[in-house]
Order: sequence, then structure tokens, then C-alpha cells
Amino acid sequence: MSAYAGRFAGRTAIVTGGASGLGKAVATRIVAEGGTVALWDVNADALTAAQAETGAVAVFALDVSDQAQVEAAAAGANAALGRIDILVNSAGITGATAPVHEYPLESWRRVIDINLNGLFYCCRAVVPFMLAGGYGRIANLASVAGKEGNPNASAYSASKAGVIGLTKSLGKELAEKGVIANALTPATFESPILAQLPQSQVDYMRSKIPMGRLGEIDESAAMVCFMVSEECSFTTASTFDTSGGRTTF
Repeated sequence: MSAYAGRFAGRTAIVTGGASGLGKAVATRIVAEGGTVALWDVNADALTAAQAETGAVAVFALDVSDQAQVEAAAAGANAALGRIDILVNSAGITGATAPVHEYPLESWRRVIDINLNGLFYCCRAVVPFMLAGGYGRIANLASVAGKEGNPNASAYSASKAGVIGLTKSLGKELAEKGVIANALTPATFESPILAQLPQSQVDYMRSKIPMGRLGEIDESAAMVCFMVSEECSFTTASTFDTSGGRTTF
């Protein structure tokens, strides 16, 4: 039983990248705390399993880099949920590991399309529903890489820096409209996305964390759930940090 049972009673949420990793952990916690959730993910098979595990009421298989798919899913989620109170943008990929002058063009485009453009499409499609209801909470998953940059991860670092900038702009736009938008900047944590990286890159990122370990999914999930709760009422256009001391700004 969650220590915050009932915190999301009556609230509805969309969680992108919800079939695995942090997205699934957040969705599980929101449901456990009384919320109603729709999961979005590109992996249709994983979505079916995640729905059973999380208790989500609806799932949508889509590629967030496709604006038309996002618009359709937003309308579908609004119909399924009755309204949209919360958006957690967790969908993302790491891309290739290579120096800038050797970085594969297709990988660059795909990372920016999913991590930045896709997140923009999701916010653009969902915010009007929040404005109609006079309430909203948006958590955009960025990264310490967006603050500091990781070598051999230029596309990922650039995309996450873009997420931080977009969130600052969005939060200020909505500051007087009942909709709050913040970003989370976690250091590397244990999740399926690490399988996309060579061990040398994981070891490098661990070495940069003063606590000397990777994060745990539940640590970041707890922070996200605060960010999208009613308790988070006077912080917007900002970043929350779960980095083990790596970034303190």
C-alpha cells in the first residue's frame, strides 16, 4: 500500500513510454494512489502486459514522433478517461554512442524526433484538454545530460537540453492557467534503456555520480508523482533533480 493512498483520487493521467521502465513505474504508482491511467507506447505487445501489471484503463500503441498519431491518441485518451489532468512524457531513446564528427545522421534525426519533437507533439495535443478543465500537471523527462552533456551522446544530450528549454517556456506560458509543467533531470538509473548503451558508457555515467551508484527507478518515480500531484502547486517551468549529487543546479 502506498504511503500516499488516495493522492490521485479522481485524477486522470497519460503516461508515454508507459510499457516499461520509469513510465510503467509511475503509472503503477498513480493507479495505486487512486488515479486512472492511459498508457502510450510504441510496443503494442509490451503495452498489453503493462496494462495488466499497472491497472491502466486504456492503452494506445503509437509512435510519438508522428504528430497525427499523437493527436489521435490524445483525443482517444480524453474520451476514455473523461478528461486529462496529468501528462507524464517518459518516452525516449538513447541513440548511437559516437563522437559528433562520426555521429550517424539517421540516429541523430531519430533521437531528436522522439525525445524532443515527440514530447512537443504530446504537450501540444494534450494542453488544450487541460486548459478546458482549468487544471493540469505535466512532467517532462529530461536528463542530467541535458544540463552537462555526455561525451559520445550528442543527440541525446541535445534533445534533453531541448526538453528543459521547452519546459521552461511551457511552464511560463501556463503559469496563470492552472496548468503546471516541470522537467525531471535524473542521472542514469537502472532501466531497460541501458540495454541500448555499451557498458563503457554506463560505467562513465556512474563514475560522474558522487553517490557512486546508479539511481533506482522507484526514486525517480516518487519524484515524478510529487511533480504531477496537487501538492506541487508553486513550482513550474523548473527542473527537479534525482542525480545522486551530480547536478546541483
